[in-house]
Amino acid sequence: MTHARALAHRPLACRLAVGLALIACLAGCARHKVSPPPDAATHAQQLLEAGNAAYQAGDYRLAARRYGAAAVVRSDDPAAYYGLGMALAKLGRDEDARTAYARARMLAQRQQQ
Repeated sequence: MTHARALAHRPLACRLAVGLALIACLAGCARHKVSPPPDAATHAQQLLEAGNAAYQAGDYRLAARRYGAAAVVRSDDPAAYYGLGMALAKLGRDEDARTAYARARMLAQRQQQ
């Protein structure tokens, strides 16, 4: 049976109820305003804070992901790379940690100039 035929065999009340539910959902969605995305600095700070919380909780893998995301959002932020280095060191990824620390040091020196 085709979709159109199957739909035609459903009772009118059922089709009406589905239609009204769809309209109600769409109307409800229209009322909710979507907040604008945060600027890069704010978003990076939120990611750093999430990384700090994960690090303090001992979830170093999540911390590394949050710090890494902050570094993507703001590639000039030494704090993101420093946090990434700390988390990677806890995960035993020493060479990656050294690379992250070196990047943090270079960015911090650049900001001081």
